[in-house]
Amino acid sequence: MSAGSPQRLLWRDVRVFDGLCELAEPMAVLVEDGRIAWLRPMAGLDEAAVAGAREAGRGGVLTPGLVDCHTHLLFAGDRADEFAQRLQGVSYAELARAGGGILATVRATRAASEEQLLAAARPRLQALLADGVTTLEIKSGYGLTVADELKLLCVARRLGEELPVRVVTSLLGAHALPPEYAGNSDAYIALVCEEMIPAAAAEGLADAVDMFCEAIAFAPEQCARVFAAARRHGLPVRVHAEQLSNQGAAALAARHGALSADHLEYLDEAGVQAMAAAGSVAVLLPGAFLDLGAVRRPPIELLRRHGVPMALASDANPGTSPLYLPTLLLHLACTLFHLSPDEALAGMTVHAARALGHDDFGRIAAGQRADLCLWDVARPAELAYAVQAGRLRQRVFGGAITYAR
Repeated sequence: MSAGSPQRLLWRDVRVFDGLCELAEPMAVLVEDGRIAWLRPMAGLDEAAVAGAREAGRGGVLTPGLVDCHTHLLFAGDRADEFAQRLQGVSYAELARAGGGILATVRATRAASEEQLLAAARPRLQALLADGVTTLEIKSGYGLTVADELKLLCVARRLGEELPVRVVTSLLGAHALPPEYAGNSDAYIALVCEEMIPAAAAEGLADAVDMFCEAIAFAPEQCARVFAAARRHGLPVRVHAEQLSNQGAAALAARHGALSADHLEYLDEAGVQAMAAAGSVAVLLPGAFLDLGAVRRPPIELLRRHGVPMALASDANPGTSPLYLPTLLLHLACTLFHLSPDEALAGMTVHAARALGHDDFGRIAAGQRADLCLWDVARPAELAYAVQAGRLRQRVFGGAITYAR
C-alpha cells in the first residue's frame, strides 16, 4: 500500500463513470484538499488551470470509489458444513430451525474477543479494498446480547480507524432470536428497544438500526417497535425485507422513513410504491440469491417504473454470501437480475451511498469527497462484463492515494 496526504492531484485523459453514466469524452479531473475541484473535457483543457498540480494518472477508467452498503463482515467461525448440506437439498430455513444458520455464527462470535474478531475481519476487509471499496457498512447481529452487539460495533469502528476506508455501522440486534429467549420473542424485542438501542446510541456506536423481518425471524409488529425505538434515539432505520416471503416489511419500513429495504425477492407493487413515496433505496443482494439457489428475482421492472433507486451490495457474510469481490457482484447483478452495466455500477456508487444516508460521496462531481478508483479497463462496462481480479490501478480515499500499482 502506498499512502499519502490530500493534495492537488490531476488525472488526465480518463474515461469517467460519474456515478450514473459514462461521460461521452475523455476527461481531466482535478482534486484539491480531499474533494473533487472539477472535471473538464480534455479537448481544449486550459493548462494554466492545472499549473502546479501533480499528475496522478493518465488513461484508464475513473469511477467513484465503490460503496458496499450491506455487509455482515464481523463474525467468528464459518459455515462451510452448512454450505455442503444446502448442496444436498437442506433449506436455509430448515438449518435455521435446527439451531444452525445465524445462531451457529452467534455461538462462535460470542466466544471470540475483540482482538480475535478484528484479526478475522481484517483480511476480509482488505479483499474488499483491493477490489475498489472506499466505503462500507458493517452490521452487528451475531452477538444478540447488549454486550456482544456493542462489542461488534466497537470492532467495526476500529476497522475504520485502522484502515483507509469509511465504515458506516448498523445495529442489527433483531437479526435472530437468541436461544435464551426461545419462545419469548417479544421479551427479546423489548431488550433490543429498551437496552440495546439506547446503549448503542449513547456510545455513538451505531449509525443506523436494522432488523430481519421474516417468518423465521421477527414479525412486522415487532419491527414497528424496533423502528420506533430507533427513531426515538435519533437513528435512521433499514430492514432485511421480503427475502423469503412477503411480510410487508418494506412498506412498513418506508412508513418509518427507512433509508433502505434490502433483499426484496418477494416485494410487491404496494411495497415498491411505498418505497418510492418515502425515498427509500432498494438494496439488491445477488450473492445471497445465488448462494441460496433462489428462483424468484426482485421486481426490477417495478422498481424502475416507480423510480426507486437500486443499490447493490455484497451481503458479505459467513452463511449465505461469503463473497469479498465487489466487482463479481456487478456481474451477478447483470446476469441474474438483468441490470444494465451502468445500473449495476450506479448501484455500487451513488445509490449505495444514498442507502447509507450520504450524498457527499459516490459521484464524480465538483464538491464531492475524492473517493476514486482508477481501473485498467477501456470502458466502465468491462467491470461488470468480466470477473477478474487485479484491474484496480489506483485507489483514492479522501483525496489521498492509498493504493497504486
